[in-house]
Amino acid sequence: MKNSQENIRLPNFHVHLVRQHDDDFINEDIALAEYIGTYGKGLILYFYPKDNTQGCSVQASDFTALSDEFAKLGYVVLGVSRDGVRSHQNFISKKELGIGLISDPDETLCQHFDVIKEKMMYGKTHLGVVRSTFVFDKTGEMVASFRNVKAKEHANALLDFLKNL
Repeated sequence: MKNSQENIRLPNFHVHLVRQHDDDFINEDIALAEYIGTYGKGLILYFYPKDNTQGCSVQASDFTALSDEFAKLGYVVLGVSRDGVRSHQNFISKKELGIGLISDPDETLCQHFDVIKEKMMYGKTHLGVVRSTFVFDKTGEMVASFRNVKAKEHANALLDFLKNL
């Protein structure tokens, strides 16, 4: 796992967070820096291309399975994609995800973190989200960043990295 330290603080953007509690969906607008301040935890913010696709499902399920381990280390995990609220609700429900997802249809966070890049699919180029993860401590300072990661085993590798900080 390649870690690059970048000079990025967690922006206090207002974002739309979708999560599930029991059988109810909680949709809330949050300010990122205030959110971590409220919980007194660091934040793992991972960007992924699209809900309900194979790689994104694997990654989200892995983060869900390890969310308690990340919490023990002092981190909350939130996924980010350009998908809308309905799509996130469907994804959370279908894959039984225990993590929150941020809906970023206007690409505010994606642009801020520079994760939209030209990609090639089926011989055609298009702009898409490059799978990336950013880790912030409880003060909003970046601890680590990982770009162009593979979906499978990324959550495990990230957990191992954080255990060794």
